[in-house]
Amino acid sequence: MLSAEIKDKYELVVGLEVHAQLLTQSKMYNSDSTEYGNMPNTNISVITLGHPGTLPKVNKKAVEFAMKMGIACESEINRTNIFARKNYFYPDLPKGYQITQDKGPICKGGKVYITLNGAEKSIAITRIHMEEDAGKSMHLAGEVDTLVDFNRAGVPLIEIVSEPDMRSSEEAYAYLAEIKRLVRYLDICDGNMEEGSLRCDANISVMLKGSDTFGKKVEVKNMNSFRNVARAIEHEFERQIQMIEAGEDIPSETRTFDATTGTTSSMRSKEDLNDYRYFPEPDLSPVLISEEWLQSVRSEMPSLPRELFKRFVNEYGLPDYDAGVLTDSKEIALYFEELCQKTKNYKAASNWMMGPVKSYLNELTLHISDFPISPAQLAELIALIDEGKVNFSVASQKIYPVMIEQNGKTPLQIAEDLNLIQESDEGSIRPIIEQVIAANSAKVEEYRAGKKGLLGMFMGQVMKQSQGKADPKVASKILTELLEN
Repeated sequence: MLSAEIKDKYELVVGLEVHAQLLTQSKMYNSDSTEYGNMPNTNISVITLGHPGTLPKVNKKAVEFAMKMGIACESEINRTNIFARKNYFYPDLPKGYQITQDKGPICKGGKVYITLNGAEKSIAITRIHMEEDAGKSMHLAGEVDTLVDFNRAGVPLIEIVSEPDMRSSEEAYAYLAEIKRLVRYLDICDGNMEEGSLRCDANISVMLKGSDTFGKKVEVKNMNSFRNVARAIEHEFERQIQMIEAGEDIPSETRTFDATTGTTSSMRSKEDLNDYRYFPEPDLSPVLISEEWLQSVRSEMPSLPRELFKRFVNEYGLPDYDAGVLTDSKEIALYFEELCQKTKNYKAASNWMMGPVKSYLNELTLHISDFPISPAQLAELIALIDEGKVNFSVASQKIYPVMIEQNGKTPLQIAEDLNLIQESDEGSIRPIIEQVIAANSAKVEEYRAGKKGLLGMFMGQVMKQSQGKADPKVASKILTELLEN
């Protein structure tokens, strides 16, 4: 382990390359299905397999998805898109080359905003380009041979390449989380890193603090979770510092991450790689993006998490924490937005979403689209509390479960059927409080001797005697008045 003193001499520099698999129904350059989980080598055709004489055709929906990501990242959209062949041999690359973009990516520049410890930082984007995925080599248990599944070959990807702007593993984690949120809000990728629909390579180097010269970068691959990306970065930071401190040169290489040991190991040297020999794809005409097409895609853009976060804080007065939780999921955010059109008690709405609603969804592993209570119905329940007809405890524990069962009744009807309407009349509550005081004379003396914390005990007794129907505000006022006198 390195001492904190030595580590403090150096600064970490990280740039990430994120591949997002696009949610199109067909592949990037042909009509083969992209459905996940099908039997091996069933989503293929002569075009996927690269047979001689076959011709690719660009997937229009994939181009629009790439444009959406560029708009979300405030990138410049390239109007003339030329595709290129990236030549390399690998068993799961059936054509012997990958169709990608080289000199002219569809999106240039841009930024992604992250928030850490309440501070916002923008991570610059170098480029976003379109390409196709490779197949998958499979090593089955007990099998000597490697098998190849070409189902994934040709599935559309966008590669989002950042500038080396991240200075900690926490920033890298936050950046990946924001990329995942963006692609999900845009409905262009499911963001599932475990299934490989979101994949990340990290370029990592170190330099002395105060320096403006980056060290030699190392690329790390084979990370299948946000946490493993952070672990790989932390390991590389220490490994590279140890090498520098020992007077060793850091080779420019590609390394793989072992999640079991939390360490990286060398795969290949960058200097040993053959040139990819990029050249324009002769079988594809340039894709020209007109102003009308761009504006059409722009008009379909949803509200994005950063925009919703600001609205929830500035317009609805929510704390940053609430706004962050509610905007983590697009569907939850949109449900909350609709709820806020039905009630003005925005904080109560937030509390219900982060409390009973999310608990119910998490417990049954349900999506918000499966939630049986509409925003209008939940707003009626909030109104019932605001009007003093029931308290939150009664609403959440007795009325809410009945609403979940979808019996078609309003919260007020349920409260009336179950005899739960809160009693606010002083004349009805006072006798109950007098009974409680009379039955606890010793505790009354303790209270009057200075043990004011007993007020909660008395309130509990009052609520029990009233079967939870006494208005807590009215009851507390009368109770305090009688105890003090």
